[in-house]
Amino acid sequence: MRALLAYPMMVVMTLIFIVPITLMTLFRIPIPPDSFVGRGGHWWSKAVLWVSGVKVVVRNPEYVSHTDSRVYVSNHVSWFEIFALATVIDRYRFVAKQEIRRVPLFGRAAEAVAAIYIERSNRKAAFNAYEKAAQRIRAGLNVAVYPEGTRGRSYELRPFKKGPFVLAIAAQVPIVPLISWGSREVQAKGEVAIHSGTIELTFLEPVETKGLTYEDRDALVEIVWNRIAAALAEKGVPIVHQPAGTPSTVQAE
Repeated sequence: MRALLAYPMMVVMTLIFIVPITLMTLFRIPIPPDSFVGRGGHWWSKAVLWVSGVKVVVRNPEYVSHTDSRVYVSNHVSWFEIFALATVIDRYRFVAKQEIRRVPLFGRAAEAVAAIYIERSNRKAAFNAYEKAAQRIRAGLNVAVYPEGTRGRSYELRPFKKGPFVLAIAAQVPIVPLISWGSREVQAKGEVAIHSGTIELTFLEPVETKGLTYEDRDALVEIVWNRIAAALAEKGVPIVHQPAGTPSTVQAE
């Protein structure tokens, strides 16, 4: 039943924002991140969550910065955790796979106000995209990434891809790990139905990247992965995988 409300709302909200975004892009009018249009992803997500009957609960909000740039790193089991996070952080871009850019209307609109697309099959293109993203972070944007690469069918944390951590090092901004809980119950991978419920976003202590270099990427992956895995373990999720990184002496802040 919720799907009958949510999917039309997605279409309506996309149409509402696609017109001003298209015109402003066409005439090269800047879209300030804090403007109504610039916050289109926030309003889009808020409307979809509302009609879906989904409540968002934030744990440890003190780790969410409303002034300084951050890279937010989360586990990934549902599209709805993306919508939830979009209502909590400011001036953001989500790192998304290139395929989403090809979605009619939505893909282009999202690129203008909410997404950075990465061509994962082309390593060089991906790292070029990360470098451009790092420049935008240094200019004041936040970036949210899901380094498992795709949605999981359970809450078990899978190995991380290293690209997002190279991005954080390039930008020299802290990483804020977080866990999304309850989003799988709203809509699991491969499911069309949408269920009302509560999504809990628990933000964890930031991990500093200042002074780190490309050579520290594996250690950074390990620190962040272990922190998220430990938080999930407190909820009864078994640790069955390993981070992609290797041991190092790099320490969390």
